[in-house]
Amino acid sequence: MDANYLMRTVFSGLSALVVEDVTDGGDAVVLTARTRDVAVPCPVCGIPTAKVHGYHRRSLADVPVDGRPVVVRLRVRRLVCPVLGCRRQTFREQIPGLLERHQRRTVRLAWQISQVARELCGRAAARLGGLLAIPVSRSTTLRHLRRLPLPRQAVPRVIGVDDFALRRRHRYATIITDAETGRRVAVLPDREAATLESWLSEHAGIEVVCRDGSATYAEAVRRALPNAVQVSDRWHLWRNLCDKVQLEVRAHAGCWATINPPRPGGVREQTTRERWNKVHDLLGQGVGLLDCSRRLGVALNTVKRYARMPEPQALRIAPAYRPTLVDPYRDHLRRRRAEEPAVPVTHPLEEIRELGYTGSANLLVRYLNQGRAEGDRPVTTPRHASRLLLTDPENLRPKETTLLEEIAAACPEMTALAGLVHGFAALLKPAEGNDVKLTEWIATARAGALPHLHSFTSGLEIDRAAVDAGLTLPYHNGRTEGVNTRTKRIMRQMHGRAGFDLLRHRILLP
Repeated sequence: MDANYLMRTVFSGLSALVVEDVTDGGDAVVLTARTRDVAVPCPVCGIPTAKVHGYHRRSLADVPVDGRPVVVRLRVRRLVCPVLGCRRQTFREQIPGLLERHQRRTVRLAWQISQVARELCGRAAARLGGLLAIPVSRSTTLRHLRRLPLPRQAVPRVIGVDDFALRRRHRYATIITDAETGRRVAVLPDREAATLESWLSEHAGIEVVCRDGSATYAEAVRRALPNAVQVSDRWHLWRNLCDKVQLEVRAHAGCWATINPPRPGGVREQTTRERWNKVHDLLGQGVGLLDCSRRLGVALNTVKRYARMPEPQALRIAPAYRPTLVDPYRDHLRRRRAEEPAVPVTHPLEEIRELGYTGSANLLVRYLNQGRAEGDRPVTTPRHASRLLLTDPENLRPKETTLLEEIAAACPEMTALAGLVHGFAALLKPAEGNDVKLTEWIATARAGALPHLHSFTSGLEIDRAAVDAGLTLPYHNGRTEGVNTRTKRIMRQMHGRAGFDLLRHRILLP
């Protein structure tokens, strides 16, 4: 094969040089090269010159070849400026696109290190570099990462604002994104109103701000951008409704819990009934809530919850069983035990083994002791009932649809709750007129005996303008939440070893 063709193929990135020799240095491939004999402009006056004053030797690393590092022994010229009186009488020539001043790595090798550090940060990037025949320390990878320039782009018309935890329950920061494209715009060191207000005041042209229900962000936007439209994120509206619906379902568990198969109560059910009786006995004697809390040694909120219960609830926990080898023979076991309740376990064991059972006797004993052969379905919990109410009916299985109908028909309040949930879900698809429909929905919710939904409607009224915009405009904070998910991955890579400046730099890199 032609040697020149091999040089152009393997070392195409060094085409600006004249490669004189390639030798095997054992652990590395060593290239001897020099610059071309062409005129170079003076860095001060710009007059080209080819007059040589002297030569210098530089050693630089290039991208690896055949799993080995490449070392370039380069001879560069020191040239003389032809202009008398120029501030730079002599200067060392540079190779644009190949080598930068004061660097010992080619531009393309530095770019590769920067991209690896961009994805993995310091320690992991250094370990991967060693496997790729690019020996580099974690400090060097971080320096290359910091050299990556941040994009300079105009502030968008529609922005999304959200917070994320630097240290959960202690320190938080604010992320600002382009709500239409998901591009990261800025990262603020806290979530205070003054910080966001200062940033918004310095960036004109923002017309729409998407946010969650934070009153702090709402106040900052009102002060800095009084004419901007604030949009409440629909996901957060739905999440707040879900929390209130679960509380309502739990409060009416005495109504819909009767649809469950009768099962003996457990320790938790017995404790709940005893505590309910104690709380109501004390309240009947005229003892206050705080005094009840002190006498019984329970939290005040727990006493308030029991005080609101008209009767002790059967808070049953649905068992979470894994599939076992006994499941295919469940019907046979149920029929056999119904015919002869006192049948020894060895008899059905032999029978199902003849049918193909390959498990152990202990597995069958545990299966029968857990009651899995007798129960038609697991006990429905408030969380499960809430999920059925909050799930799109088209995504429910037939047996779940039947259970939902039974739960919704358990009492008038549950029927009204199911209708209100479906009505609010229909409003989450932005359309004109949803603000009028929301007014009707709030009136209907307040007319019912659903106190937890009353508090939800009060929250909607407090932030009504932003809620109306969220239900009628197509903007949302979904892309900002996606950026927060990516930020969590970055923070896990950094393991808390880096500061806010480096985190901000990684978040804003495109």
